Amino acid sequence: MVIRGSFYYKFLTNFNSKPGSMQCSLGSHSVLNDTHLLPSYDNRSSDRRPYDRHYGESYRRLDHSRDRDRDREHGTLSNYYSRDASPSYDYRRGRDREHEDSYRRKGSRRKHKRRRRRTRSYSPSSSVSTSIPEPALSHPQILSSISTSTRSSRVALKIIKNVEKYKEAARLEINVLERINEKDPENKNLCVQIFDWFDYHGHMCISFELLALSTFDFLKENNYLPYSISQVRHMAYQICLAVKFLHENKLTHTDLKPENILFVNSDFTITYNVEKKRDERTVKNTAVRVVDFGSATFDHEHHSTIVSTRHYRAPEVILELGWSQPCDVWSIGCILFEYYLGFTLFQTHDNREHLAMMERISGPVPSRMIRKTRKQKYFYRGRLDWDENSSAGRYVRENCKPLRRYLLSEAEEHHQMFDLIEAMLEYEPTKRLTLAAALRHPFFQSTISSADQSSGKSWEGNRDISR
Repeated sequence: MVIRGSFYYKFLTNFNSKPGSMQCSLGSHSVLNDTHLLPSYDNRSSDRRPYDRHYGESYRRLDHSRDRDRDREHGTLSNYYSRDASPSYDYRRGRDREHEDSYRRKGSRRKHKRRRRRTRSYSPSSSVSTSIPEPALSHPQILSSISTSTRSSRVALKIIKNVEKYKEAARLEINVLERINEKDPENKNLCVQIFDWFDYHGHMCISFELLALSTFDFLKENNYLPYSISQVRHMAYQICLAVKFLHENKLTHTDLKPENILFVNSDFTITYNVEKKRDERTVKNTAVRVVDFGSATFDHEHHSTIVSTRHYRAPEVILELGWSQPCDVWSIGCILFEYYLGFTLFQTHDNREHLAMMERISGPVPSRMIRKTRKQKYFYRGRLDWDENSSAGRYVRENCKPLRRYLLSEAEEHHQMFDLIEAMLEYEPTKRLTLAAALRHPFFQSTISSADQSSGKSWEGNRDISR
């Protein structure tokens, strides 16, 4: 749940102030008891990735960071690192920085007052006073606690770096989150809830309900062991339900991926696999929430040319044909595949190679889309300009195959899931499955008939129970 230029922390909150007020004290760097206050990073470390028989070394070589492509296209960087991690130190730059800091300290009081008048120190709903350690605002740090009124609970705090373009993205995200709260005050549609937000010396801070690991982080810590078919089904249903709610409110998420689907509780059981000689984790509860609305776009707003993280990007986005809600459906199809098999469907960082993978998996790109796109450089005489005998061509041929050949079982429910994924990975956005239709798909209906009819309850009423 990280937008560019932001850090995401978990905090233990102690309510000990007067009713109606909220005091945030984040001055200490110590960890409180068993509280884990760790930043969530939106990348995939190649050195932690195990050898994958499907992609081998080329998979690991390409898998540095999913967001690097999108950030390069936007001209921004998404990751901020500690100065201490730098391999060398530029003394001239250090002296300049010290001089710059002293210059800032000597700034006029008038400028400081103007800055204070411009910033919002608290929201109308509560009074907030903060003390955030300066190192936390330059790079991720362990912070201590938040103190608020009335009761004890845990919250997550997202801190956005004091850079105008990041702050503008944060304002847009706050607008979306507040609209979601208005439309769904009881959080029945499984989108993350915002509690409050405030401005601390130009750094925008947003507090959320505290969630657990992302579905990707759990997968990574479990050595990329895929989820079971029943777990995939339950998570898929919740994701479709949440994103359908966004679409009904004329909103497109645009950045759906396993990193942005968080478990409510990621507690797990461990079993030892004798055959593979390793421990394997099984999450106890597959209730999830959709997070990170920093790129969410309303229908009436400007639509950026490029959206979505590379691996989950729809063909109409790559071909710059314009996009809307169906691009989210494509992303969900890619996510379900990754849950089922433990690796990404389109492991690439190049548009032409991405299109070649799509053709290898789903068949040729429709001629109507080829005629309409401005990206004619990818095509020749109405077909994808792709050399299958090149090293890239061999990589695609060896590591991609028609979608149905990825089936792990011939059981009916497995075929139903791949039928759903195929409908979500339809090239033409107008022909792509809608999420309202997806929720009525036999892949979900089979569980309702087999499990819920016996208990007399519908899945909608039980969607927070692990399947």
